[in-house]
Amino acid sequence: MENKLSRFEAREQGFILIFEKLFNDDLIDDIIKNAEESRDIVFSDYAKEVANGVYGELEYIDNLIQSHLKKGWTLKRISKPSLSILRLAVYEMKFNEKIPDSVAINEAVELAKKYTIDESKFINGVLGAISRE
Repeated sequence: MENKLSRFEAREQGFILIFEKLFNDDLIDDIIKNAEESRDIVFSDYAKEVANGVYGELEYIDNLIQSHLKKGWTLKRISKPSLSILRLAVYEMKFNEKIPDSVAINEAVELAKKYTIDESKFINGVLGAISRE
């Protein structure tokens, strides 16, 4: 299955795991196991890596996102899909040297177009500011 997924599809699976974790106190590995058993899905190694990586570095990632929000904004004000996308992209930008920032940002914008209601510009702005830092 891993070889049949594009990088975008693998990233999309990672986003889904990160998003699902917002509603579930289980470990990422348990979420994966339950999803694979109940939904006939096989998660890519990349999806597992980024989801575990995000939650391993969550405090750092969230602090970085928070520091680039407009005054008065908090993480709680961001929609859950957008927050999940931001976390994924920041993880890729800061912890995956193989992925250029521009690619992580572009892929995050594409995920936002698919999973949010008109929040792609917001995501692009926050990630652009982080990238320029």
